[in-house]
Amino acid sequence: MEYDVRVENFASGRPIAVVRRRAGKPELSRVVPEACGVVWNALRAHQVKGAGRHVALYLDGEINLEIGVEMDGPFAGAGEVVASTLPAGQAVTTTHMGPYGGLHAAHRAIHDWCKRQGYEFAGPSWEIYGHWEEAWNNDPSLIRTDVFYLLKATH
Repeated sequence: MEYDVRVENFASGRPIAVVRRRAGKPELSRVVPEACGVVWNALRAHQVKGAGRHVALYLDGEINLEIGVEMDGPFAGAGEVVASTLPAGQAVTTTHMGPYGGLHAAHRAIHDWCKRQGYEFAGPSWEIYGHWEEAWNNDPSLIRTDVFYLLKATH
């Protein structure tokens, strides 16, 4: 797959409602969906409005992460579901179309592009997953995931 890698600027961090987890790479395919379910259940139980797409914010190389959903505005928290924000600043991004098992190719495309362009990562990365659509069950090539890495402010 050919990836369109580009830089975007985020003046402010987008609010998110999350649970915090730590997971090894082999566990991510189980942990991320389970955590998204925990967040959605809490939002429904507390009748919180304004929830958007699923998000996984990878805080470090140890795979400490925050998993949840975008929010239209500030979130007060509910049990283990807490307020957080996606990073503000300059980020490199690309879109992966296809099953989640192929996301490593999008990450590799970003790493390769940044190396060629002289960009350095500033820490966290994140993935934003499209809302599941029935058509994806029959055609997984339609599954959309946007991948982001925060950049050091050097350009």
